[in-house]
Amino acid sequence: MTNTRTESDSMGELEVPSDALYGAQTQRAINNFPVSGERMPLTFIRTLVTIKKAAAIANRKLDTLDADIADAIEQACDTLLSDPELQQHFPVDIFQTGSGTSTNMNANEVIANLANQRQGKREGGVVHPNDHVNNGQSSNDVIPTTIHASAAIEVSESLIPAITRLIDIIDTKANSVSDYCKTGRTHLMDAMPVRMDQSLRAWSAQLSQQLETVKMLQPAIQTLAQGGTAVGTGVNAHPDFAETFASKLSELTGIAFTPAENCFALISSQDTAVTLSGAIKSLAVTLMKVSNDLRWMNSGPLAGLGEVSLPALQPGSSIMPGKVNPVIPEAVAMASAQVIGNDAAITIGGQSGNFELNVMLPMIADNLLSSIKLMSNSCVLLGEQAIEGFTVNQENLEKALAKNPILVTALNPIIGYAKAAEIAKKAYKDKMPVIDVAEAMTDLPRSELESLLDPKKLTEIQR
Repeated sequence: MTNTRTESDSMGELEVPSDALYGAQTQRAINNFPVSGERMPLTFIRTLVTIKKAAAIANRKLDTLDADIADAIEQACDTLLSDPELQQHFPVDIFQTGSGTSTNMNANEVIANLANQRQGKREGGVVHPNDHVNNGQSSNDVIPTTIHASAAIEVSESLIPAITRLIDIIDTKANSVSDYCKTGRTHLMDAMPVRMDQSLRAWSAQLSQQLETVKMLQPAIQTLAQGGTAVGTGVNAHPDFAETFASKLSELTGIAFTPAENCFALISSQDTAVTLSGAIKSLAVTLMKVSNDLRWMNSGPLAGLGEVSLPALQPGSSIMPGKVNPVIPEAVAMASAQVIGNDAAITIGGQSGNFELNVMLPMIADNLLSSIKLMSNSCVLLGEQAIEGFTVNQENLEKALAKNPILVTALNPIIGYAKAAEIAKKAYKDKMPVIDVAEAMTDLPRSELESLLDPKKLTEIQR
């Protein structure tokens, strides 16, 4: 290795790149885990650095850390958080030690190195990654805390606003298409008519339920393991550290974090992350449904349903000129499928809490944050690039409705199911409007049939 410097840890000396802010423990992790080439998410790293800052402030307040050293750590954290090149200092692979110790020590080394560069290695003032940056902490409570805190930040700042935005777009669109009736479909087959706004409001109601579920989980994900240290007992941490730390992190992030009543549970398990992942998976299922509805409604434009036209965003084929595809619903459906896969991995990870520690923490963190990001972006994309701009093909809607023999269902109370079935079968066979067949096969006057078979009236909910 060229252009290196010698660093040491408890296992001995090791060469690291001369310009790297990290030290020996990080280099060992780089050497030991050449698994995916993927690093921990930037959101996770930024939250981890913020946690180190909050810990330094808390320790200074509790007189468990020299004020000058605490100030140097805080300034180093601020420098990292303002540095667009932050990620280059955190090269450890996602698939590492299951506690995330390598990532925690990576942060400790980078912050200590930067703090020492800034204040100079004066006698008695050297910032040590374990003794000072990691003061009152363990990887075993820092990484679970970072999982909760980073997810809480992303849920609050990205996911909830994105779902809310999509609901608002759908509700606005529903108001604008309330005059259109369409053929309802069950089993992908013609059914009784519905209004276009009723279809959209069903989506909105699904999303509103998902939103409420996510919101209900916020207090749990905002509860932190920090202060439990190695196994949950809080060894080497000040008795007031957990409370003071949570208060400082809340100030730094604008999110109300609270210390866990039982640190053992949050260190040994990842039940809250599994539950949140399940809620995000449920949201993915809803987005998959909406996306596929849009794909079907847009299908054609000549040989499909052709009920709506989605915005034309790009050429759809490298060989068929003029083809335009429903690319946004397709992208969202793929993102939804990935989230469902992420949830499966998180579920397995959640089962890996052996005695006092879960040992799949980095993978859980990566997948959980990935799911939140995918769904946040997908909600906005689906709303702004597909639903907001689609147009209704009224002629196609009316053509299908006029030929729909299932409308005869409205006559069941008057002529009975068996007679109605005869009318429907004849209408199918002869390709005639059901009203014409019903007029010929019943004693009901045309005017009454027009009223009974009016698609718009049939969409009104009967109480």
